[in-house]
Amino acid sequence: MEDQNFKNHTRFVPLFHYVAFSAVLFSFVLSVIYFIKTILNESGRVHGLAALALCTAVILALWFTRSFALKAQDRAIRAEENLRYFALTGNLLDTKLSLSQIVALRFAPNNEFVDLAHRAVQENLSVKEIKMAIKHWKADYNRV
Repeated sequence: MEDQNFKNHTRFVPLFHYVAFSAVLFSFVLSVIYFIKTILNESGRVHGLAALALCTAVILALWFTRSFALKAQDRAIRAEENLRYFALTGNLLDTKLSLSQIVALRFAPNNEFVDLAHRAVQENLSVKEIKMAIKHWKADYNRV
């Protein structure tokens, strides 16, 4: 596996991100066209609406499946990084750090973590700025 760094740390699962979403989007577009045709033909509206509702439900299911998993991971990362900061300093992370900043800080090794966390608060660093400031990347291969 290639070493993780700022340029390659994002993760895409082709079957999920490209194939599944493309198939559902294609089905959604076709169901909208079919529903419009049923309205114009004044027959089959229930079938057209059912197809549209099903595609909409699948889109929502895919979206929420992804967002719920990420939300759970974000909460776990916040707890892990708070524990790591506490182990290194005896204090909890500054409450001024946003969740996205904390998630970005997870890539910093222990010797850079504390100083970078302080800089993130003082300079209100963006997620990208935090990640770019990391000199020795600590990989996270477990993010989905």
